[in-house]
Amino acid sequence: MERILIVFSIIMAVICLLGFFNEKVTHLPHEIALLLYSVVIGFILLPVFMLVRGTPAGDVLRETHYIDIEGFLLEGVLCLMLFAGSLHMKLSDFREQARQITVLAFVCTLLGAVFYGFLFYGAGRLLGLSMSLPVCLMFGSIIAPTDPIAATGILSKFGLPKKLSFLIQGESLFNDGVGVALFVVFSGLVTENSSGGFLVIMGKEILGAVLVGSVVTLLCFQIYRRTDSKEIGLFVSLLTVSASYVICERAGFSGAIASVVCGLLFSALRGRHEEEELPERKEHFEAVWETLDVLMNSILYVMLGLTFVHILQMDRVIILSLIGIIINLVARTGSLTISSFLMGELPDGYDRVSFVKLLTWGGLRGGLSVALAMSTKEILPEKVYFILLGCTYAIVFFTTVIQGLTVRRVYDGIRKKLGNASGSGREDHPDGQDR
Repeated sequence: MERILIVFSIIMAVICLLGFFNEKVTHLPHEIALLLYSVVIGFILLPVFMLVRGTPAGDVLRETHYIDIEGFLLEGVLCLMLFAGSLHMKLSDFREQARQITVLAFVCTLLGAVFYGFLFYGAGRLLGLSMSLPVCLMFGSIIAPTDPIAATGILSKFGLPKKLSFLIQGESLFNDGVGVALFVVFSGLVTENSSGGFLVIMGKEILGAVLVGSVVTLLCFQIYRRTDSKEIGLFVSLLTVSASYVICERAGFSGAIASVVCGLLFSALRGRHEEEELPERKEHFEAVWETLDVLMNSILYVMLGLTFVHILQMDRVIILSLIGIIINLVARTGSLTISSFLMGELPDGYDRVSFVKLLTWGGLRGGLSVALAMSTKEILPEKVYFILLGCTYAIVFFTTVIQGLTVRRVYDGIRKKLGNASGSGREDHPDGQDR
């Protein structure tokens, strides 16, 4: 317990110091700064660890480099992060873009996983890697889902048009469950212990998650609606999402999708009974959840940065990292291109090329991909495991830092092009006003 507190204190110290340095000096987006500078600190601490190995200080540094991201995310705060992200989404907006979000979350994720798996398998054959097609498809299911934490924490701050921003966040929140279902299917092929086909697993995970999330939220909201206590209202929201997640995980449903359903429904119910809610309690509720969201995101990005040194355990680290990143962009582009033909009208007047370009560059990956990669340790040979883990870290770093820092420039270029094409200087801003 004391060791856990020491590691937590180190992480909080890193968050505070790096956050202060970024606020006063570099002015990068908060999440990107934490990941980038934590990676640097992780590599600096590596030779220090080698010098003090076997000492108490060395043990602490070792635990800092081997933080259990899988346990922290999948068995801990993922449900809270998804709930916090979906609290800001209106159910009416979701209904309006239900077709587009469904195509992106389901079709695009499935195609992206398959495209990535086949392309990586082909690259592995050329390089002489001993990786089977099921392993590569499993890797594709790890990489294909965009990260909801990155989408809500980074992309939402760039002032994207309202519909487009909602679509990106909606895709990232719902495709977690699809990615996990694909991961279950393909990991079953790897271990030759299949638990059913994709459609069977998807049906079970999604329908069960929606049912559990809806019932638990409706029941718990009866307490929330009838209490005047700010604290009890907040505790009820925590109970709602945590209970839904635990029930779904135990029953074999998607806890991630249930968490999103809880957030959407809880937000809709609060809006419907808004006149009954005291202003002080409303402000307290939103402020606490916003703070929790920032704290959990900050901890996760620091953990990702400090453990990035795992990439050094991969053979041919540079060439494989580059191959993984390039294939990710190609697979994302291909899956988006096909999916765009099924979406109907694209949001905010985007043409197909511009839409695919922006969502490809805005398809950030994060902690969920790393957590899923780490979960394969027991079913893969050590060399193959480190290839998957190393490539995942490389893709997460590239999409979060490089793409995250330049996606605004890509968006501005597309917006300028669309403005020139229409012969108008009108811009669609999130507040709906012309400027």
